[in-house]
Amino acid sequence: MGKIAFVFPGQGAQAVGMGKDAFDAVQASKAVFDQADEALGFAISKLSFEGPEEELRQTANTQPALLATSIALLEAYKSQGVQPDFVAGHSLGEYSALVAAGAIAFDDAIRLVRSRGLFMEQAVPGGAGAMAAVLGAEREALDNLCRDISATGAQVELANVNSPGQIVVSGSAAGVAAVGERGKEAGAKRVISLEVSGPFHSSLMQPAADRLSEELAKVTFNDAKIPVVANVNAIAVTSGAEIRELLVKQVVSPVLWEDTIRYLIGEGVDTFVEIGSGTVLAGLIKKIDKSVRIVSVNTAAAALASESVSS
Repeated sequence: MGKIAFVFPGQGAQAVGMGKDAFDAVQASKAVFDQADEALGFAISKLSFEGPEEELRQTANTQPALLATSIALLEAYKSQGVQPDFVAGHSLGEYSALVAAGAIAFDDAIRLVRSRGLFMEQAVPGGAGAMAAVLGAEREALDNLCRDISATGAQVELANVNSPGQIVVSGSAAGVAAVGERGKEAGAKRVISLEVSGPFHSSLMQPAADRLSEELAKVTFNDAKIPVVANVNAIAVTSGAEIRELLVKQVVSPVLWEDTIRYLIGEGVDTFVEIGSGTVLAGLIKKIDKSVRIVSVNTAAAALASESVSS
């Protein structure tokens, strides 16, 4: 039998109402949101369940809300008795994976991602940075184009290598605009501007990485009980000390999601269980390899369903 990986979504998967059914149906899920509210000192649960959407979309709110939802659904899904061989998460989702792997306590994680979101929002003045999704370009060609543009002083870099033909770039507003103008040189069919509050996963986030490093130093990181495939290098890690270092680098490094999925498949994973709001990761994984099985645990009903997943 093949192996199982639990994967957790990041920013962009949020939706008003997420996690409410799990909160209502499963005591362990309710306890997660109650713990999140207490750790943060405000009702992230109410914001997740009721919005308003504009407030939920703010990075410093989105990140803890998504983490709480993923862990609440994970607690509901535990009734199925499924044990993963690996865990991974997309950007922010890596914190959910680390909680699932026992590398970090949930209340520490929820406070960290709240701080992470604030630091990311504050790292670059409003309007100075941007991000865009580039569709159809080859990775190497797009990377070369970004380097050419950056050499002119308009910084832009690969931020998310999501799947074949879907790469997000991040950097200065001028750099991202230049990718939009010159994207065809890298084979791009479309370049779509993203509504974000900063140039995430670019070197412009260094101030956020520096501040996050100070917060991470205050938190206990255990060795992971389940291997966690890191965004930064798409390699499984279990060392708590290494995990802490990688989380600092993650803020300024591209999310190597396609590489992560290919690594997991190479390690024998043939079933991916996406735990959290939406189905963003399921869509990306299908584009990477149509042959693997994908289970979406994005509602209480899905978490409690009797569908068998076993290794």
